[in-house]
Amino acid sequence: MTKAGKTGPRENYLSWDDTFILMADLIAQRSKDPSTQTGAVVVDENNIILGLGYNGWPRGVDEGLFPWDREGGYEKEEFLNTKYAYVVHAELNAILNANKSVRGGKVYCHLFPCNDCAKVIIQAGIKELIYQEDKYIDVDIFQASRKLFEAAGVKLRQYTPTKKLKIE
Repeated sequence: MTKAGKTGPRENYLSWDDTFILMADLIAQRSKDPSTQTGAVVVDENNIILGLGYNGWPRGVDEGLFPWDREGGYEKEEFLNTKYAYVVHAELNAILNANKSVRGGKVYCHLFPCNDCAKVIIQAGIKELIYQEDKYIDVDIFQASRKLFEAAGVKLRQYTPTKKLKIE
């Protein structure tokens, strides 16, 4: 009870980090990618949502026209037969879907961003990146991302849950 004899605010509610990671998990479920579903949420300095995104084809492109395969490489023929030549990543989609400028904001995402997404995040003026996993840490394009973020002064933080969260 408070001094006025009334009950205080509820305890054990979601933190902002938990809330936005859950939202990234939820929007990831829109992805049609058979192997990887990722989501991203961009918020401003007041934790107001500016944009949501998931990995998928560019608008207006029939996803049945291109491959969803992961395997291949960066040789011309192999690359063109994988999803990587065609998919728009969740972070980029969240920025493109924003309802206003994301400058000064934060992006929450599943996977540590690739170098192309890192360039867009920096160019858009996002100041902080909160990510769940960094499972490709030894891959060159993700090492390039770290170098870019460091050079641009983007704060990097791996998400640590404050409670057990799961969207299925």
